[in-house]
Amino acid sequence: MTLPQWEGCTRASRTTYREAVHIVVLNWRDTANPEGGGSEVYVEHLARRWARDGHRVTLVCAAHSAAPGLEERDGIRIVRVGSKLTVYSRARALLRRGALGRVDVVVDTQNGIPFFARYVTDAPTVVLVHHIHREQWPVVYDPLRARVGWFVESVAAPRAFRGTTYVAVSEATRTELIDQGVAPDAIHVVHNGTEALRDSGCTPETAPRILVLGRLVPHKRVEHVLVAASRLRGRHPGLTVAVVGDGWWADELHEAARRHGVADIVEFTGHVSEEEKARQVDRAWVLALPSLKEGWGLVVMEAASRGVPTVAYADAGGVTESIVDGVTGLLVRGGEGDYVEALDVVLADGDRRTEMGHQARVRSTAFSWDASAAKFLGILQQAVDAASVPSGTGASGARLRATSWWRRRRRTAYRR
Repeated sequence: MTLPQWEGCTRASRTTYREAVHIVVLNWRDTANPEGGGSEVYVEHLARRWARDGHRVTLVCAAHSAAPGLEERDGIRIVRVGSKLTVYSRARALLRRGALGRVDVVVDTQNGIPFFARYVTDAPTVVLVHHIHREQWPVVYDPLRARVGWFVESVAAPRAFRGTTYVAVSEATRTELIDQGVAPDAIHVVHNGTEALRDSGCTPETAPRILVLGRLVPHKRVEHVLVAASRLRGRHPGLTVAVVGDGWWADELHEAARRHGVADIVEFTGHVSEEEKARQVDRAWVLALPSLKEGWGLVVMEAASRGVPTVAYADAGGVTESIVDGVTGLLVRGGEGDYVEALDVVLADGDRRTEMGHQARVRSTAFSWDASAAKFLGILQQAVDAASVPSGTGASGARLRATSWWRRRRRTAYRR
């Protein structure tokens, strides 16, 4: 694959960000992908701001039918290659051949499995991790592939990226990375920002309404909300549930709604526009987020920006930071029955629900995408500066010496 080179861009310095630099972001999906989610939103919010500030940004992700193979959007060059599995090797090949042009720094997004970019480029690599997938591997894959995936994530990746800078989106993710052996001082935390949803003109429904917002995949555990609806519909007349989003688990959820006897009160909207999403949020009483794991919970802050509190599981990771328990929502410590009880509390107590919604709205303003982009950019600058240290000195020099033999061997193998 040959890519056209950009014109009129200042050649980047390896030691300063006073001139434009070329940042390559590797992520398995983009926001145009029907399977895209919070990870993609995070990456592209930051990338747009880096591009706006004058830097060159290339996003390499998997190809899909909803967008062309090469596109420039919001100042970002988007290169789509391979499938969700082969994008890793295809992205490495682009870097190895120099097809992306001069690269100053790489963001290697580890959604379970990283791209291992550091072995095919001399540019410094920063690893971005949203959350650890320990609980998700056996939910999504068969036992063999789950064990392999978990080995790569928990053993191979930490060893391969020893000495590399990491960015986690929450303190919870940072703690999990430390548990895997990543050095604490190598991990920086850059939270998600909040882009407040526009006022849709809608108001909360007069009857109770629960909102589920996000991709429809097994580890989101939307079934817990369907069970709650079956148990609570008698206590809350007129109760409805809106499931907003799409995904490969949608058919299973439709069947689950019929099985639990709630198909008549559950609305599956599929993928919706940003305008319709805002209307759905404004009509809701509460956001239900029963996910097995979340790095942060972007939808928590989207709902919060419109005064809607969230109920989530306390052991789901980053939601313990995006939700202040008892203040902006409820964190459930227990199982499915406890989750149903928490939703019941929020639906039944209007005054408490209103106050939590108010506090959620206030807190959502504390998280800015501009601030997150600036902090992450500073981390990238530190990585570039460290890589400029002569190869025989310092910690950076030790890292370069340790990996140079492997890189030479891999490149020889590719040429063969």
